[in-house]
Amino acid sequence: MKLFVYHTPELTPTDKVPDCAIAIDVLRATTTIATALNAGAEAVQAFSDLEKLMRVSEEWPVEKRLRAGERGGAKVSGCDLGNSPLDCTPERVKGRRLFISTTNGTRALQCVQASPVVLAAALVNRAAAVQYLLANSPETVWLVGSGWQGAYSLEDTVCAGAIAHSLLQQTTNSVDELAGNDEVIAAIALYSQWQDNLLEMFRQASHGQRLLLMDGHDDLNYCAQTDVLEVLPIQKEPGVLVRN
Repeated sequence: MKLFVYHTPELTPTDKVPDCAIAIDVLRATTTIATALNAGAEAVQAFSDLEKLMRVSEEWPVEKRLRAGERGGAKVSGCDLGNSPLDCTPERVKGRRLFISTTNGTRALQCVQASPVVLAAALVNRAAAVQYLLANSPETVWLVGSGWQGAYSLEDTVCAGAIAHSLLQQTTNSVDELAGNDEVIAAIALYSQWQDNLLEMFRQASHGQRLLLMDGHDDLNYCAQTDVLEVLPIQKEPGVLVRN
């Protein structure tokens, strides 16, 4: 197994796809997707385009759909939810399909949707992603961070590092055997530095600071947790994620 970390969707190769792609948007899309499926959502359908989300979701009965839209950290007008995982309670999402479009995370999912296997990971379900990789041993794995509007983000890279770090702990592979690019080694180093104080790292990260300005303290606390959900979102058709 070879891991490749790409900090943003724009940095992924355009001439090939991996055996397994893992989209990461810790703050907050992939955390929200995992939380929604854990709370009983029928599926999560991701869109980079809001107009397409509205058009496709219109075909579903009102009682069977929820529209989640976020731009710049704020809820989009006309949507039921923004992008807070804390809104995805069983009472609200159980049995419904969540149609979601966010600033960054849904773009990462769209970027890799042609891969044979597409997963959504965050810190909250890191162990579930690692167990999938250990059980299935895909030859090439891309860990694709969502970043922020094309730029690097600490929280996505630290999550990629958390996945790689756990794989190293649970296999006999060395770092040079596992790492397909230098970014993997850097991600592991970042996680090793911050693994005992992820919340403080989130507070220092630029997107964490944006969310704090929007009273997102509870979201940061939730998203900084590691291995608290056993659910692993997996793509069953392009853009549609279900519980693995």
